Amino acid sequence: MAGTWIEITAADGGKFKAYLAVPKAGKGPGIVLCQEIFGINGFIREVADYYAEEGYTVVAPDLFWRIQPGIELAYTEQDWQKAFELFQKFDTDKGMADITATVKTMRGMPQVAGKIGALGFCLGGRLAYLAAARSGVDCAVGYYGVTIDQYLGEAGNIKVPLVLHFASDDKYAPPEAVAKIKTALASHAGAEIYVYPGVDHAFARPPSPHYHKPSALMAHHRSIALFHRVMGPHYDYSTLWDKHCEYEFGTRDVNATMATMVPQPYVNHIPTLTGGVGHDQLKRFYKYHFIPKTPQDTKLVPISRTIGEGIVVDEMLFCFTHDIEIDWMLPGVAPTGKYVEIPLVAIVKFRGDKLYNEHIYWDQASVLVQIGKLDPKGLPVAGVETARKLVDENVPSNALMKKWSESEGALR
Repeated sequence: MAGTWIEITAADGGKFKAYLAVPKAGKGPGIVLCQEIFGINGFIREVADYYAEEGYTVVAPDLFWRIQPGIELAYTEQDWQKAFELFQKFDTDKGMADITATVKTMRGMPQVAGKIGALGFCLGGRLAYLAAARSGVDCAVGYYGVTIDQYLGEAGNIKVPLVLHFASDDKYAPPEAVAKIKTALASHAGAEIYVYPGVDHAFARPPSPHYHKPSALMAHHRSIALFHRVMGPHYDYSTLWDKHCEYEFGTRDVNATMATMVPQPYVNHIPTLTGGVGHDQLKRFYKYHFIPKTPQDTKLVPISRTIGEGIVVDEMLFCFTHDIEIDWMLPGVAPTGKYVEIPLVAIVKFRGDKLYNEHIYWDQASVLVQIGKLDPKGLPVAGVETARKLVDENVPSNALMKKWSESEGALR
């Protein structure tokens, strides 16, 4: 864990600890992180560190201190029983007073710059919702918040943007409860409620048997989009991505390329399963199998660029002469000397001002056709035509559809 522990004074004079995670810059917008029923355990501290990497100063207060300070439970059957006992003893109003005290403390901390949001899971999801109503935060995000439907009388007090994530199969926040929440927040223009189909409670917690990575990734993107939109920090993702590509294809500098990325990034070239996960594997990939194994005449022709909160989606033409063995695209295929043009899409995600991952897509069949390794006859594949149609919509459509002619004149 990268964080430290601090002490916060409660409104009634007591003192409790809180886990503090600070971004590399030394300060950033604040997030008060509301715990699950398991205390400030390893998972909550990991979440705090994760959001610090995103550029936020995160404070996770020990909300069980009035019952027993320093609770850190795992997810064993025994700990589950203990956690539910703590949940039953927990005083929501006093817990909210402690969250409010945490927010007030954060507003005076040098590590907190600008606005403060709330984030919570399970019990913390309910508390994040209530923080939007009571604690003076500037926005809030709650994951599968339990018993929020019992606090809908406070919905009218929420004047800040709010995102709530729910699982369709969650017995602790069942569909009927979610329906009531949607109705209560229907007139709140800043409220976003998402239900993830086919998943259960704690779908965003990796230790959970219900962990569902696709849903967790989508939920996180929606959460970080809200935090960025309301609080910042705001980065020039387009320039950051351009600089990364310059180091890859222009100066061909491995160390400079890695310096544009988070400490443990990953790259996935989807068609060929090439890339690397983690610093060492990715640096090895870049140093020996990507940068020196990309043809010198490689050219990236931009077609479109979409920039979101923490994400860039690039559509381009990728052009090169197959004059060397390209480990990452055509591993084991000897140079053919053929010139290739293919559409390529790069989906790039960031944490803070560093690249976190790249998902790169292209049509491998088109590459193989163009270098003469795949005969397109009788197959629904195309060669350079895919690139040509990307830049000229008037290149004939449906040439691979033998039945296309059958519908000629069918529209009257």
